[in-house]
Amino acid sequence: QDGPQRKKRKSEVAEVDKQLDILAIGTAVGSILLYSTAKGELQSKLVGGHDSRVNCVRWHQDNCCLYSCSEDKHIVEWNTQTCKVKCKWKGDNSSVTSLCISPDGKMLLSAGRTIKLWDLETKEVYRHFTGHATSVSSLMFTTVKPMNESKPFDGITGLYFLSGAIHDRLLSVWYIRSDRKEKSAVMSFTVTDEPTFVDLTVSEVKEEPVKLAVVCRDGQLHLFEHILNGYCKKPLTSNCTIQIATPGDDEDSTPKPVPILAAAFCTDKQSLLLVYGNTLQPIIEKVSLNTTESHICLIRDMQKVLSLKTDVSLTKVKTPIVNSDTKVLVPGIPGHSTAVKTPSSGKEKKKNKRKPGETEESIEERLGALDIDVRKVKTPGGLPQTDSFAVLLVQGLESNDAEILNRVLNTRKENVIKNTVARMPIHAVIPLLHELTKRLQGNPYSASLMVRWLKSVFTLHASYLSTLPDLIPQLGMLYQLMESRVKTLQKLSRLHGRLFILVTQVAASERVQDVPEVNQTAKLVYEDESSEEEEGSDDEMIADKDSDENWDEDEEKEEQSDEQDMTVEKEINGDSDLEPENESEEE
Repeated sequence: QDGPQRKKRKSEVAEVDKQLDILAIGTAVGSILLYSTAKGELQSKLVGGHDSRVNCVRWHQDNCCLYSCSEDKHIVEWNTQTCKVKCKWKGDNSSVTSLCISPDGKMLLSAGRTIKLWDLETKEVYRHFTGHATSVSSLMFTTVKPMNESKPFDGITGLYFLSGAIHDRLLSVWYIRSDRKEKSAVMSFTVTDEPTFVDLTVSEVKEEPVKLAVVCRDGQLHLFEHILNGYCKKPLTSNCTIQIATPGDDEDSTPKPVPILAAAFCTDKQSLLLVYGNTLQPIIEKVSLNTTESHICLIRDMQKVLSLKTDVSLTKVKTPIVNSDTKVLVPGIPGHSTAVKTPSSGKEKKKNKRKPGETEESIEERLGALDIDVRKVKTPGGLPQTDSFAVLLVQGLESNDAEILNRVLNTRKENVIKNTVARMPIHAVIPLLHELTKRLQGNPYSASLMVRWLKSVFTLHASYLSTLPDLIPQLGMLYQLMESRVKTLQKLSRLHGRLFILVTQVAASERVQDVPEVNQTAKLVYEDESSEEEEGSDDEMIADKDSDENWDEDEEKEEQSDEQDMTVEKEINGDSDLEPENESEEE
């Protein structure tokens, strides 16, 4: 809500005006935070009202009261001035999931599965309604005045309100009667999937139709237009269905759907504000639609509009890379006489001086030079950066898209894995662990990649995992899988050792066989014609170099020569004549 436009004196400012910029945030632990959007800081904290998760908070339109409901089955009325509980009462037998205050501010709708209408003065149930089979996620009044204007209006009787529930594809419309007989819905609107966001234009005149915009979980927007005039047995279908898709004229020829996240009617009740794209960086667009067509598909090129590369700061200015060891000389240091021009003085001179005949650049041209096309910025190798990895991972886990998950989980870089796990939201940790467990059961190659992700998840999100009450059943499969793998590790390591010894022995024997045999025979023998003594000594040297068999033959010949010396000394010359013959025979 916008505050008053004109400036007021301090004495004029009312207490209600101070509340116009306060945002109430319910937490999972039961406390409520009051955040000042004008100051940009936390103003106060409401504690002591709820013991469990806060499901819904609603401001009262007239006073400074705040109403909240919780999983602890209670509804609390808060005084935001004193930050204390004004009143607390049990709202249902199960958790209360949604609240809505009536147009006159005297009644309160609450819903778990059944819907109750409370009188805020007495805190007693005014009417009961059947409700839904699942928890109600949205409650809102569709009319501010009764359609039958003949009867006096007590502020609540004759009004219609709308309710939607999780996992329910029907939005029900209820009628508040003067009697307590009718408890079922008077009409219903059918949609394609569970409604995630509902907005409507309130009918103020009898003949004015109620316009309803329902965003479903499948990313489609359904528009309804109907005059609330009593009971309608058949569920009403949408007048118009809106989808957004990519053009598909680039690399990928098939158009891809772009999910619509929310939609709201503008003040003219004709045009719509659409929120679509990625939840981290949504695109908000005002659209005027021709609702006569039953189905509208809007073509939007997401690549040109949306960029998830937030880490890269785009700039035209190039800063020089200076080595840390470099010594920078400034005026005043001895031996350095030239003046150092600082970058600022250079810029000033550049602005002041202009060449003759040169025209000054227009603002449009300067802005054009600063405008940087997102399409030109490409990361090396075509891989997404860490923050877009985290976004892709969450999208893949939510949509169970195998292509996206394979692209993200098959990365090998430890740094990318660590940063991706650190930047992913807490709610995606358990789905990621389930996906990793499923992939660990596959082939060993994928298991070796998944272990890196597991290590990062357990080191970075250990504190969150330790707070989960059902952690043991959640990680039971993973624990059993790792235990079975570890049991076989000892046997595998023994087998690995034996195989290693065998392989080394085989390799060693092959190396021995490959060595060529050395040829022992002489390539060249040179005989010198000299005295008998030299010949004898040569014989001895040759005999030493011969093999074992030649050695034995030499011994026998020496014995024979000794006998001949003893008998006949005169035949020495004859013996010497025989020796060269023996040498030739041996050779």
